[in-house]
Parts: sequence; structure tokens; C-alpha cells
Amino acid sequence: MPFTNRFVRWFRDIDIGDVAEVGGKTSSLGEMFNNLTSLGIRVPDGFAVTASAYRHLLAAGRLDAVIREQLSGLNTSDLASLATRGRNIREAILNTPFPTDLAAEIMAAYRELGSEAAVAVRSSATAEDLPGASFAGQQESFLNVRGERALLDSCRECFASLFTDRAISYRVDKGFDHFAVALSIAVQKMVRSDLACAGVLFTLDTESGFPDVVMISSAYGLGESVVKGRVDPDEFAVFKPLLDGSRPYRPIIKRSLGSKQEQLVYASRGGRSTRIVAVPEEMRNRLSLSDDEVLLLARWGCLIERHYSSKSGHPTPMDIEWAKDGVTGELAIVQARPETVHSMTRKSEIDVFQLKGTGRVLLEGKSVGTRIGAGPVRVVRRVEDISAFRPGEVLVADMTDPDWEPMMKMAAAVITNRGGRTCHAAIVSREIGVPCIVGTERATALLQDGEEVTACCAGGETGQVFAGRVPFHHEKINMTDLPRPRTKVMMNVGDPNKAFTLSALPNDGVGLAREEFIISSSIGIHPLALIHFDKLPDGPEKEEIARRTRNYASRPDYFVDRLAEGVGRIAAAFYPKDVIMRLSDFKTNEYAGLLGGKPFEPVEENPMIGFRGASRYYDDRYREGFLLECRAMRKVREEIGLTNLKLMVPFCRTVAEGERVLAVMADA
Repeated sequence: MPFTNRFVRWFRDIDIGDVAEVGGKTSSLGEMFNNLTSLGIRVPDGFAVTASAYRHLLAAGRLDAVIREQLSGLNTSDLASLATRGRNIREAILNTPFPTDLAAEIMAAYRELGSEAAVAVRSSATAEDLPGASFAGQQESFLNVRGERALLDSCRECFASLFTDRAISYRVDKGFDHFAVALSIAVQKMVRSDLACAGVLFTLDTESGFPDVVMISSAYGLGESVVKGRVDPDEFAVFKPLLDGSRPYRPIIKRSLGSKQEQLVYASRGGRSTRIVAVPEEMRNRLSLSDDEVLLLARWGCLIERHYSSKSGHPTPMDIEWAKDGVTGELAIVQARPETVHSMTRKSEIDVFQLKGTGRVLLEGKSVGTRIGAGPVRVVRRVEDISAFRPGEVLVADMTDPDWEPMMKMAAAVITNRGGRTCHAAIVSREIGVPCIVGTERATALLQDGEEVTACCAGGETGQVFAGRVPFHHEKINMTDLPRPRTKVMMNVGDPNKAFTLSALPNDGVGLAREEFIISSSIGIHPLALIHFDKLPDGPEKEEIARRTRNYASRPDYFVDRLAEGVGRIAAAFYPKDVIMRLSDFKTNEYAGLLGGKPFEPVEENPMIGFRGASRYYDDRYREGFLLECRAMRKVREEIGLTNLKLMVPFCRTVAEGERVLAVMADA
């Protein structure tokens, strides 16, 4: 049968205006392929199987009546009934043969793309990625699909996945008519990230909505591991205002090493197959992206955001999936859609949650959002167990699956063993407003059904699970109602993890930021123990220092980088307003409490008035450590480019002492 193009359209013939025919995901791929590849952004080629093809299949199988019958009288809160009805619809679609003309067009396009090429087959709903609806993980996608038979089978399963339990429930919640939504399919050449790495990129901070950063998550293998939360990925943050290329800055303000415990790779057999393999420890102990690659992805993110903002006429933060080809070494963008949580939130209003009591900490992980929730635990290990879940329970799982979304909407909180801040559990929890803690590693092993717990995401990047119900307070603050005094007011900020959120409050900069919090929480090692590591006595402390610095050829660089990134996040949050950073003012007993600190610190009767502040900086007993602090501050100003950083020298007792400190700083 001749190739008529009734049901297939190439990316080159698609743009963002074609949502009704090819869905949000595929129209966005066409938009980028046609408008952004000229700017150097790589987008793999492909084609769409259109919504007309979906409707053609339904008509051929007379499936409309089946679907209407199954959805009649549906109550999405009845999870067992929802599962039965969804399964019946999917089976009806899967048992319907593809019309001959539709199958012929798909196979002809596949041959033109490259006979036997490995492709990704991704569902693209025609209501997908509209304002207020992310449709994250609602329909199925398949990777490493090879051969015409495998491609047709994947397309049929994609069409059927428009009626997964979570997709049906989601459309009901969002008010979409089931028959007004159709399904298109994107068939795209695979990037060999199974031999390299892949991940997700957001052009804002996913927790606070702070708009001036690009947040990147990365792990080895195919990107599904990051999206679905199978791994704890590496995380990076880049400050957007200093990425314009007019100045030689490298504004990376966060590098976080994830455990990256496994990776999704191609299976050896043909058809449609991937497999999970363990990541060697040596690879886990290093970052999966170089600084140059992080900066390139961040620049691409800014270009994509700028393009979509110009198309929409208003700021449009983006949610982007990327991949690195292990054969060519090249990066590519494989998906982009508008971010649908913070971009829809009133910027003038903030939610404030605050614990009003304390409790025993059972677990820690990465917090998603800033909320607090409490309730009895329900450990869910497989989708068949969801019928036992009750509203108000705390969902505890290894990781969440898109099929669990109807259950997540009823949860007081979500806690997972695995995943990062851009995984499925995180994205859905943000959208539905449920507190979520990911990457705890041991939640399903430690928490028991019926046990009362409190999940707190209000303390910064680290989320904590407390035993029992800890009292908490919640209020909404409308910042437009806050009076502004005539006097300029600068803030005290010590925690880099809260800086983006705090910067939304009315302020005139930061009048006091303390190094000590960053050193104790993000570094935890005495600077001289890093410089003189070989002189430390053997034992647990030396082993822990070696473990923390395993990714560094020079251990002192660990101190410099971690301090610079912590200071940089505070300076970036308030840029271009002044941020006054107080240099280290630990007392000797506090320095001795850092890993490896005791051999380098004197024992004083009264550390409050002893060897602290300015007097340490020029003294031979600490001068080398102070020079590391100076290197970090110089990196923030000269490499990252945050010249709004200003320094304060604490506990300076005489003019002569101040002059000696300035001389050391000049040497640095």
C-alpha cells in the first residue's frame, strides 16, 4: 500500500501548534527540531503516529461503546473497581488488530528513519502538558525498540495505555473528557545513553520555584532510571543570569554525588528489551557529568526556556529530558514540556510549615517541597496491594509507580527508598501538594504498617521522618500584604538549602551569612585534616574523610568546592543585592569537633575569648586553613561570578590584627 501520510507526520512537519493532532510531547519535539537545532541544540529525528491513527484504531474495533460502558458510573476512589474497568478497556484495545493502512504507514516511516534502528516509542496525549497538568508518567513508553513487529506491538500498547488506572483517574481529577483526549505516539531515534548517562533538567528550582537556576539530575544508563526514581542521581545547580556568555564565568553552584546504584541498559536480544545492571563502585564514586557538560546543558535549558517564553508571551519554565550518547560523546534533548507546578503558583503567596515539637528521627532522605504530613504507615510493595490503602495513611514504598497515583492523592505523605528530586514520586507529589521524602534507602525495612510517623520537608534539603505525630503549624503568607519599612532590611541567612525560598521574602540583601553552618553541615572536616591527611592517625575518622573526598584528586579541593558552592547558593539567591559573608568563627572546641580536628586544636579554658576569628587567620597554626577559605571566596567571586559577595572578618580585636589578616588575604 502506498505511503499516504494519513497517520504519520515527521518532526520536521510539526510545531507547538499541533497539540491536537500529535500531543504535547511530540509537538514540542517538532518545535525544537525545527527551531532550535540551528542554535546547536541536538534533537534526535523521528516521526509521530497521530491522534487520527488512534481514532482510526478505535473505529476499526468499534471500541467507543466498550469504553463508554466501562467508564459509566466510575468512582475513582474505588481503587479495585477502577483497576478492573481500566484493565477491561486496555485488553479490548490490545485485542484489536491494527488496520492494514495504519500498519503500512508506520512501517514505511520506520524504514525511512533507518531499517532496524533502535527507537524510543513514547506516548503523547493530546491534552498533555497543558497548563496545570503534567500528565507525568500517565501513559506508557518503550525503549530500545527494534524491528517492525516490535514497533507495532509497542504502538498498540501505547494506545491502550491511555486507559491505565492512573490516566483515567488523572483525567477525572483535572476535568478532562475521556473522549476529548486522544493519543499520539512519538517514534524517535535512540541516543546510546545506555553507554553513558541521562537525566532531567528543570529551568527553575523544583522545590522553591526560584527562577534563576537550572537544576540537573544525572545517572548512568537510560534516563528512565532517573525519571522513575530507581536511582539516587547526581544533582547540579547552575545560576542562569551569569550564563549569557558575555563573561567567562562558570556559575555551577551545586554538585551533589548520588549513589547511582544501578543503570538501565540495552538487553542483548532484539525486539524490545532493556535490563537493569549494577553500577561498578568506581563509577558510582564519580560524577556522571563533567563541568563542561553541565554548563552546556544549562545553556541549552536557557535557550529552550527563552524560545517557549517568547512563543507563550510569558515566562515559561521548562521540564526537559536529556541524554548523552556513549558512542559519540554528544548530548541531546529528547523531550521538553512546560513545568506545571511552580509556574502555576501565585508568586505572591507562600506556604509556611513549622514543627511545634520534637521526636525521634527514624529516617532521613531528600525532601520534596516544604510541607509536613503525619499518619499511620502503609508499606506498599506492589500495585496489587493498593486496595488496602486508606485515605490519610503515609505511603511507604521502594519507589512509586505511575499506577499508584490514585493512591498517592489520598496519602498524608509519601516516603520512598529510592529516587531524586526529579523522579516520578517527586513530580507527582509536588503537583498534588503531598509532602514527599525520597532516597531514604531503608524506609520499607524500618517502617511498619500502622506505625504513626511524621514526614517533615520543612527543614531544607534533608527530609526527616519522626516517630509518632509531631505537632506542626501551617499558614499561608501573602507577601503583597507585608508592610515595607522605610529602613532597608537585610536578612540573616546561614543555610544555603533555604536561601532560594527566603529570597522570595521582601529584603534588601543578606546582612549576615555565617560560614560555620556550611562547614559543619556540608563539609564536616577540619581544613587542616585535608591538607595534612597523611599525618592523621589511622582509624574511623581518617577512613570517613577518605570516603567523603573519594571523588577528589586533591583533598583540600573538597573543602574549597563545598564551601564555594554553599556560599554561592546564598549569593545567587539574593543576586545582585549584597550578601555579607562572615568568615569562619568556630571556637577551638568546635573546630576540634570536626572530623580530624583534634590534632590541630589547642585545649582552652575559655574558647569564647581564645583562639578564634581574626587571630587564627594569620597564625601559623591555622593560616593554611584560612587560605582554603580565601580560595573558596575567590572562586565564588571570580569563577562563579557572584561579585555581590562581600566578606566580614569576625572577632578582630585590634587594628594591627586587622592589618595582618588583610595581608594574608592579599597573599591569597
